[in-house]
Amino acid sequence: MSRIAKRPLEIPKEVQFSVQNDLVHIKGKKGEFTYQLHDAVALQVQGNSVQISAKKAKHPMVGTTRILLENMVIGVSQGFKRKLQLVGVGYRAKAQNNILELSLGFSHPVQYGAPVGITFETPSNTEVVIEGVDKQVVGETAAKIRAIRPPEVYKGKGVRYENEVVNLKETKKK
Repeated sequence: MSRIAKRPLEIPKEVQFSVQNDLVHIKGKKGEFTYQLHDAVALQVQGNSVQISAKKAKHPMVGTTRILLENMVIGVSQGFKRKLQLVGVGYRAKAQNNILELSLGFSHPVQYGAPVGITFETPSNTEVVIEGVDKQVVGETAAKIRAIRPPEVYKGKGVRYENEVVNLKETKKK
């Protein structure tokens, strides 16, 4: 069994965790999830901890299930956040009504609608904060926004993650 699956999953007091017929229901202050367990995975709930194990022999879905359930518990209790920075002259972002309007040097502003469960914030003109309950959707949304204008390698202009390091190339010399 994987080392990840051996650790019990701790459930906070404010999160409701229930299992019925291989269907896991997780509910918290930020939202709720329903997850269908894999056939080879078994759960044992003991108070506020959950032990995940394989039903028969070792199975790779045991560790995956534990991490997915952990991300759901964190999501419904705290939520997930991803920050993007816009680097470049005239690059700006503005969020209103779950639509992010980006001015990224194109001839027109780019509008990006928020998926279900995602909210946008713009603390300043060059910062975008993506928040949501589902870790996968938050990361995917951040990646799609970054893909509109990824950082270019000569000047570093573009959309980048908060602590992303962009290695700049030297220009060609004569």
